[in-house]
Amino acid sequence: MSPNARIPEGAPHPTGPGAVLDLIRSGRATTRAELMAATGLSRSTMATRLEALTEAGYVEEAGTGGATGGRRAQSFRLRRDGGVLLVADIGGAHVRTAVTDLAGRVLDGRERTDDVGLGPAPVLDRVADDFRDLLAAAGHTADRVRGIGIGVPGPVEAETGRIVSPPIMTGWDGYRVPDYFAGRYDCPVLTDNDTNLMALGEYRTAHAGEEHLVFIKLGTGIGAGLVLGRRLHRGAGGAAGDIGHSPAPGVDENAPDALVCRCGLTGCLEAYASGWALVRDLRELGHRVDTTAGVVSLIRDGHPDAVRLVRQSGRLIGRALADTVSLLNPSSLVIGGELAYAGDHLLAGVREITYRRSLPLATRELTVTTSRLRSRAGTVGAAGAVTDVLYAPATVDAALSRNP
Repeated sequence: MSPNARIPEGAPHPTGPGAVLDLIRSGRATTRAELMAATGLSRSTMATRLEALTEAGYVEEAGTGGATGGRRAQSFRLRRDGGVLLVADIGGAHVRTAVTDLAGRVLDGRERTDDVGLGPAPVLDRVADDFRDLLAAAGHTADRVRGIGIGVPGPVEAETGRIVSPPIMTGWDGYRVPDYFAGRYDCPVLTDNDTNLMALGEYRTAHAGEEHLVFIKLGTGIGAGLVLGRRLHRGAGGAAGDIGHSPAPGVDENAPDALVCRCGLTGCLEAYASGWALVRDLRELGHRVDTTAGVVSLIRDGHPDAVRLVRQSGRLIGRALADTVSLLNPSSLVIGGELAYAGDHLLAGVREITYRRSLPLATRELTVTTSRLRSRAGTVGAAGAVTDVLYAPATVDAALSRNP
């Protein structure tokens, strides 16, 4: 497996055990009759597949489903208790960690403030401490960990888990997060951009019936996660969705007054509409505010300067998203991150400009909503990404062929 755990390449057998498990795990088919109809396999072959998956600990009987020919149909489900997952959502100023079962159900979790700019060793040391404490509290040991998922607020090279030129992650450039955990746990370690994982978590939890979704994180920074054709789209190298460092609409990046972004370029959307940009602008107006959370408090209190600036941010973001909507034509645009819950001011601006500036056909069925998972989106998505690796049909087929 590559240093950064990914779903293996190569087409799995279309009716192999891995394909059967994928049907069960997704809920598309859970009874023998449903599985046979979905795969075209005979009753005896399906019995062999289910026996192999059951004996290997992948699935278990889940009681009875609907009646078939006068009898209650036996159904199957993913076995949750064969181990645990450890997941972390590292943001610019926070860290959320959790231990989950193998279906991604959170057993225990914690959240604390932290500064990602302190560098990889201090931040990951505290994540490792959290993991150890969470395992102990849940009654598990390190040998029960089947996978680890880590979200970070910067670009991640898809194949290696190496962080590449992150604007806000001082000291992290070139660092491979999977290497940190390699000596601590004997399991796959997946590292991804935090917004990608938020998009996956939101899609799986609240939008699973849709084909295409764009998730926008509006917090200290700005990022996007893309679910296209029911799959998380990372791009050729892992940089897809970095909308925060595209040019801000209507801004001449070469103008003398173009604002400098944290990435070092001028005129980025993030330099005008993000949480840190609002902190900067409010401080210049004489307000004592240091964090995005402080900005949100001012907005909720109805402070005129904060309300005016966040409305302006919403319109800028809406103009940027209008291009995204016209280009990708998603059915859902989901807004998350701290700024998404600062009242209706920002969301109203996003909706107003997105609908007005996008192609009419692209917005005909478009919904613009806030994240239902809120702060849990990153950890839920991290668990989902790890289970996608563990239960990839090719991986399951290979594991069962080694242990017939």
